[in-house]
Amino acid sequence: GYEGPILDTVEMARILYPTADGYKLTDLAEQENLTHERPHQADSDALVTAELFLRLHKKLSSLPLKTLQQFARLSVGLKSNLKQLVSAIMSEKSIIDESLPDTVENFHNLALKKIAPLEENDTDITDVKFPETEQEKIAMMQNAFSSFEIKNGQYVMMDRVYHSFQNHHHTLIEAGTGVGKSLAYLLPAAFFVKQSGSRIVVSTHTIQLQEQLLSKEIPLMNEILPFKVTSVLLKGRSHYLSLEKFAQTLKEDNDNYDTILTKMQILVWLIETETGDRDELNLSSGGMIYWNKVKGDQSVFLQNKVWGERDFYKRAKAAAKKADLIITNHSMLLSDLSSKASILPDFDYAVIDEGHHLEKAAGRFLGYSLDYLSVRLLLTQFGTYETRQLFYKMEQILASSKLGNGDILHTFELNQIVSDLFYESDEFFKIAAVVSKKAPSAKKNSNVRLKTRLNSVLKGKESIALAISGERMAFLLKDLIHALNIRLEWIKKEKNQLSSEQKGFMEEIYSFVIELEELRESFYELILKESGLVKWIEVDTRSPQNATTIYAQPATVGEALNRRFFQQKKAVVITSATLTVKQSFDYMLNELGLDRHKVEMLKIDSPFEYKKQVQLLISDDLPDIKSVSTEDYVTAITEHLISIAEATKGRMLILFTAQEMLKKTYELMKESGFLNEYAIIAQGITSGSRSRLTRNFRRYDKAILLGTSSFWEGVDIPGEDLSCLVIVRLPFSSPDEPLTQAKNELISQSGGNPFADYSL
Repeated sequence: GYEGPILDTVEMARILYPTADGYKLTDLAEQENLTHERPHQADSDALVTAELFLRLHKKLSSLPLKTLQQFARLSVGLKSNLKQLVSAIMSEKSIIDESLPDTVENFHNLALKKIAPLEENDTDITDVKFPETEQEKIAMMQNAFSSFEIKNGQYVMMDRVYHSFQNHHHTLIEAGTGVGKSLAYLLPAAFFVKQSGSRIVVSTHTIQLQEQLLSKEIPLMNEILPFKVTSVLLKGRSHYLSLEKFAQTLKEDNDNYDTILTKMQILVWLIETETGDRDELNLSSGGMIYWNKVKGDQSVFLQNKVWGERDFYKRAKAAAKKADLIITNHSMLLSDLSSKASILPDFDYAVIDEGHHLEKAAGRFLGYSLDYLSVRLLLTQFGTYETRQLFYKMEQILASSKLGNGDILHTFELNQIVSDLFYESDEFFKIAAVVSKKAPSAKKNSNVRLKTRLNSVLKGKESIALAISGERMAFLLKDLIHALNIRLEWIKKEKNQLSSEQKGFMEEIYSFVIELEELRESFYELILKESGLVKWIEVDTRSPQNATTIYAQPATVGEALNRRFFQQKKAVVITSATLTVKQSFDYMLNELGLDRHKVEMLKIDSPFEYKKQVQLLISDDLPDIKSVSTEDYVTAITEHLISIAEATKGRMLILFTAQEMLKKTYELMKESGFLNEYAIIAQGITSGSRSRLTRNFRRYDKAILLGTSSFWEGVDIPGEDLSCLVIVRLPFSSPDEPLTQAKNELISQSGGNPFADYSL
């Protein structure tokens, strides 16, 4: 047998190319522009592997010494002998005095990419004139592209978007596939921003569309415009790496293999990334578990000021404040609706793309939810006196300052309240899990996530127990908040005596009290208050207590959305390929709570000639899904899929409504042996984000892509790349879904037909 050091090019590639789309030899060869003559032939593979190794070695050698030092510590836990190679490179580096490349700087033991200062906007542009006539628009477009394709619908849409902002009214625009709606709203938005000096927020539902806007549409817009516009993407805090937490975990030992690999990936990525946004990284599923430890999070108690200047999330927020256009998603857009501080800077104008999802996103913000882990996490931050967390530190400050005792609760009594809260929150979620399991709907549900509706009248002894426990939680929280506020008042009077570190702790306790207030409100709204909200419990049957959440959401959000969002903004343009039902906007107006007399509406048909360009086929020889087992059904559809794939030579997208069926079909397609020369890519099985799966799909001649819900829209695979779409089942929402149930009841009460008016 071979005795000697072993190096693994896949392992090296994962570490050294942390953002690559894939780590198959063909993927890497393509990325590095290595010619791979005959894939899967041993000699050709060996040659490409050797060339790839030279590239990897070169990249490894170019890493800063700081990064290599971290590598030397971590690489002990790898499967290969990379450590020997790292040591050899380090000893060479330390002989010559290392000069860092211009793009990299050392920052507290980490090598990071240098970040350019944020651009200042050109504020002195005033004579920006929007091209009103079609001729002017065509001229503007042709300036940038000689081969520009003229789309009338696109110009009509530009005008309407521009006038919507100019004249301060909301507009609904349905623009069919192929209209080119991204440019149709980006260009007028850019002109308006420059003339008015206001910012515009562009919101999408999917990350896929955000990536398309950033990589394709916005660069295109900048080519066309005669002036400069700054755009920035702003995501939720947990998308960004917390450098401070990452640095903290680098000190920890005894990691598993996945964690070591991910730490090394992130070390390389830090020399390359400007955003710190995890969607750039290609993480394994084990890597995602580690990411949850180091992602940005507001409740970090480390909060050391030195890290602040390089905080990715803070930087993204600062960039958003200066930008003309902010790209974000519906939940960030709607964070204004909830009492929590808004994440976005103030804005009066917005474009909402994929607008048919706005209503669902709003429901989450206008409702309340309580989940075991968040409650537990919040209480643990404060801790009991013994755990020496915030509570203990606060008591130390109280003891050291010359504060009188008066009506302040004794430490011992306060500690009792905290212990009771820990106990009661455990009880509360245990009871909730039991209520959920005993519900009649639990029997017939084979899903991993059980959803049980809590009707307005809580029946049964478990439900009464839940209400009583919830009430106790609300009162204990009220007592704790009261006691803390008195302590904070006392300390505030003495704040000149506090050290800056002590002031830092008090800041944390302030924000802890705000979170407690929100928690108390959730308990009150969910358990004690008779409200018109639909309430339900969700339990993960694999670990009931840790994964129990209670939700309350309004059955209809229109009225609140109008009052708290649309009436607060000067102009909002809502667009999507699907806003009308039977040629009318009524359904959408109703869902969003908009008054048809105050809103402009425009429907632009798709330039595609569907009658000539598409054929719709409905199979009539499949078994009825209700009359056969899932296995039999999967066998029947797989046979069909194989023959369709052979007829279309792959290039097909197959859409499922359930991951379970996707998985079984995928396995059967693989097993059948008929599709050996096809690349079969499956969401949730093949690793990678949606955009990554789509890119890989387009790379192979004979590819089949299996997707679930999030693939049903916004996937842009132009031309021949996608020739066949198969829909396994129509995506109706289940009538047992608590929210669907409640909506259907409302429709029935007002004399409507739930199936026709809502589901269909």
